[in-house]
Amino acid sequence: MLRATNSPDERVTAEHRGKLAYIYVRQSSVSQVRHHQESTELQYRLIDRAVALGWPHERVHVIDEDLGKSGSGCVEREGFKKLIAEIGLGNAGLVISLDASRLARNNRDWHQLLDLCSLFGVIIADGERLYDPCAYHDRLLLGLSGIMSEAELHQIKQRLHQGERQKAARGELRLGLPAGLAHDRSGQIILNPDEEVQARLCLVFSKFRELGSARAVMRYLRKENLPLPMRPLRGPAPHEVVWREASNPRVLSILHNPGYAGAYVYGRRRQTGGRVRQDVYRPRTAKVPIADWEVCLEAAHPGYIGWEEFMENQRRLENNINRYEAGHSGVPRKGAALLQGIAVCGRCGRRMSLRYSGPAGNYPVYTCRADRGHDGGPLCQEVRALPVDARVESILLEALTPDRIAIAVDALGQMEEEVRQLERQWALRRERARYEAERARRQYDAVEPENRLVARSLERGWEEKLRAAETIEQDYERWRSNEPLVLSEADREAARENSLRDC
Repeated sequence: MLRATNSPDERVTAEHRGKLAYIYVRQSSVSQVRHHQESTELQYRLIDRAVALGWPHERVHVIDEDLGKSGSGCVEREGFKKLIAEIGLGNAGLVISLDASRLARNNRDWHQLLDLCSLFGVIIADGERLYDPCAYHDRLLLGLSGIMSEAELHQIKQRLHQGERQKAARGELRLGLPAGLAHDRSGQIILNPDEEVQARLCLVFSKFRELGSARAVMRYLRKENLPLPMRPLRGPAPHEVVWREASNPRVLSILHNPGYAGAYVYGRRRQTGGRVRQDVYRPRTAKVPIADWEVCLEAAHPGYIGWEEFMENQRRLENNINRYEAGHSGVPRKGAALLQGIAVCGRCGRRMSLRYSGPAGNYPVYTCRADRGHDGGPLCQEVRALPVDARVESILLEALTPDRIAIAVDALGQMEEEVRQLERQWALRRERARYEAERARRQYDAVEPENRLVARSLERGWEEKLRAAETIEQDYERWRSNEPLVLSEADREAARENSLRDC
C-alpha cells in the first residue's frame, strides 16, 4: 500500500528555499476587513509558517492588495495578478494562503495558478499541509479544493438570495431609493422632504403627459435650465441628492422607476451571463418585463403618480419606438412635412415614409416603399407633400373657425399655467441658492478669527456660494424679461363673449 507523506522535508527542497515565499492575504469585502479582523490577523500569521519551513523572514513577501475584494472573478485583483506574475518570472518557491477560497473562488483563476505552479515547480501551502502541483494526488486534491471553493460560494449566494427574496416578498428588504424618495426615522418610505426635488419631479411627469416623449421633456428642461435630482448609489451611505443636467437617460430612469408610482418592486433586472474583459468576468444584466417581476407591491408607499398612470407611461414609451409593423406609431419628429409618420397609403394601406427632392433637397415627398422593400417591386406611389399638407391645413382651420377665439384664449391659459410652474421652479432654486450662501456665511462667522488657515477656505467657499446665487438671480431676471405676455381674466372673458356673439 502506498502512503502519502506530509513531511515538509520531502517536498520543500533547497531549490525552493532559494526563491521567495509569498503570503497571499484576502478578505471578500470592506465590511469583513473592518469587522472580522481575527481572520485577517490569522492570515498575516502565516509568515511564521513560512519561516518554520526554512525561509528567512526577509525573503517572505506578503501580498495584501486584494483586501476587501471578492475572489469570484467579477472584480480586478491587482494582488492576484502580481502573484501570477512573480510565479511566471520564476521568483516564487512557495505560495501560502489560509485556504483555497482565499486564492480564488472560480476555477478559471484557480487552475491558472495550478498550471503555473506546476510548470515552475512552486509549492502551495494552506493552514494544514503542503501540496506539490507536480504530484498527481496533490494536484487532484488541489483541484477538488478549487471546485469546492467555487461550489461553496454558489451555495452561500443561493442561501442569501433566498433570504433576500423572502424578506422582499414582505416588503421589508431595504433597497436603494431614487432621489424623490427617502427613509424616515422609523424606516418607512416617504417623499423627499425637499420641496425643490418634489416640484422638479412633478414637473417631469406633467410635461411627459403634455409632450408624450422623454426626449421632448429633456429638451424642455435643458431649454429652461432646470437640472434633475439624482442620488448616486455608489460609495458609503448615506447617499446625498445631487443635481445634474437633464439628459435622456436620466429622464427615462425617472419615468421607468416604479418607486415614483408608490410601488415596492424587487427583481427588475436579471443576470444573463457575461463575458471576460481584461481578465475580469463582467456579468450582464437585462431588464425583466413588468409581468415577470418577482415582487411588485402596489401602493406600498406614497408616490408622485398612480400605478395606472405609470403603466400608461410604459405603454407610451414603448409605442414611441418607430416600429410600424408592430403597431407602434412613434413620436412626432423633426421634418418639413405636416403628416410625417402618420400618412397612410390609399392603395395598399401601409405607412408612407418621407423623402426630400428638388435642387436643394428640401422639397418633401410622401413615398410608399412597401412593395420595393418586400419583394423588390416598383414604388407603390409617391405624392408631393406640400399640396397635401396645405389641403389638410385648410380643412383643419375651417373646422376650428367657430371656436378660434376660445381656442386661442385656452392656449393663453395653458401658457399662463406653464409660466406659473416655471415661476415656482425658479423660486425654489433662488431659495436654495440663498440658503447655501447664508449657510456658508454662518460657517465663516463660527470660525475663530485666529485660525486663518480654516477661515480663508471658508471665505472662499462663501464667495463661491454668493457668486452662484448671483448667477441664478441674473438667469431669473433674464427669464422674466423673455416671459410671454398673458391676458388677464377680464380680457379672457371679453374675448369669449365676442366669440359667442360672432357665432
